[in-house]
Amino acid sequence: MAQVMGIKHIRDGVEAQAVLGADMSVIAVIGTAPLANATTFPLNRVVLVRTNDQALRQALGSTGTIPDSLSAISAQITDAAAKVVVLRIEDDEDADAVIANILGSEANGTGMWALLDAPEELGETPRLIIVPGYTSQTESGVTSIAVSNGGSGYTADFAVTGTGGSGTGFAGVARVADGEVQSIDIINPGKDYATAPTLVLTAGDGTGAAATATVGDAANQICQTLPAIAERLKAQFVPEGPTASRALALAWMETLPRSVAITHPLRQDAKVSVNGSVVTKPLSPFIIAQYARRDAEVDGIPSRSIANQSINGLVGVTPKIRLDITSDASEGMADIEARFGIVVRGEAGVDGSLSDGGYVFWGTDTLSADSQWLFANVVRLRSYVEINQIKAIRFYLGRYNLTVQTVQAVANTMETMLSGLRAEGHIIDYRVLFEPDNNSPEELRLGFLDITFKMEEPAPLRKVTIRSRRYPEALDTMVSNIAIQLGTLTAA
Repeated sequence: MAQVMGIKHIRDGVEAQAVLGADMSVIAVIGTAPLANATTFPLNRVVLVRTNDQALRQALGSTGTIPDSLSAISAQITDAAAKVVVLRIEDDEDADAVIANILGSEANGTGMWALLDAPEELGETPRLIIVPGYTSQTESGVTSIAVSNGGSGYTADFAVTGTGGSGTGFAGVARVADGEVQSIDIINPGKDYATAPTLVLTAGDGTGAAATATVGDAANQICQTLPAIAERLKAQFVPEGPTASRALALAWMETLPRSVAITHPLRQDAKVSVNGSVVTKPLSPFIIAQYARRDAEVDGIPSRSIANQSINGLVGVTPKIRLDITSDASEGMADIEARFGIVVRGEAGVDGSLSDGGYVFWGTDTLSADSQWLFANVVRLRSYVEINQIKAIRFYLGRYNLTVQTVQAVANTMETMLSGLRAEGHIIDYRVLFEPDNNSPEELRLGFLDITFKMEEPAPLRKVTIRSRRYPEALDTMVSNIAIQLGTLTAA
């Protein structure tokens, strides 16, 4: 029945929405824990662990890369607990087998692909990812194939194998067009090839095809695949490279994708004390935890770099890398230019040392090919803003019609967040724009709204140039002062 008289309130205002911050500090550790409780930590399933949860940490056992990583992460978080998404992978004495288990299957959601289940299963999205101990391995396999003779009479693609070269495992597929072999795809580069294998092209139904293989260091498959997962999650991935020599580390670095998700790769191991003995452990857990610690310092807003931060729990690093902040000739400076992240020891009395003591990390860069996204803190803050805009603005979808009031409410929602970030020094400035050229009547009639926001994140301070000059004007002033004091010049 309709109300025919009196007073009735209807709350129909279109208001700006509060923007609630996304948690960018959740760490994901993909690794092994062979003594873990299999019920609590099933293989290929994500489990959320807080580093101060003793019961869950005990259920992981004491061996494998996951327990070690949680200890390293916990040592960096001094006034709270870090949230860690644990993904346990089946262990094996053979590193290649473990890497295969980590790679898993996208179709089956196993291995590292299970990280994509974390938002739905755990209500937490990992934004910082490490795979301690399994990202440095490379194999000497077939890296390219040149077809020297396409042959004739081929009607279909066919398998290609290899013999000799002292290695094993190469597999390829010859691609046929117009009766000839046009190219050969590498399906498996194989491993342990000292020289190139001889390619066998006899499986096809034609004749005369010939091709030559070239071998080299093949990229680590985890490093090649994980960035795609990280980009879906708007996460950063810190990989570890070879530590035996800088040359090996540089060769490994050259194989990494130029991805915005890969952040300051490492080429050192951590040295820690275990039961009175110094042992070597992966370094990435010590570094990834710095992001969680820095975020906590500013209410979870991921705007701060982790460069020039002290690392807890280390008794050393290997190899030792020397950094002189006053010279471009040191090894550390060359590593920073190459976009590595490095840990250096503070040295009292050394003017060019980064600190007077302890172990300090320096690393700021992603591996993005676009200089706009060179710095990790810039990328993380941009992701934080975009994620929060989605969470706030989705409220309006379908709930309100596309009117001037609705557009203003959406713009105000964006303004609220960005003005707060500017006021707190997280961004330099911003603009929210409704651009008529991007909003035609036809698009508006379909319910499509286009709004632009511009935001400038501050870069981390990396270099200060101080110009040192003599100041001759000071001598003129001194002469005048002396003359006045000695009475030979009357002060005005």
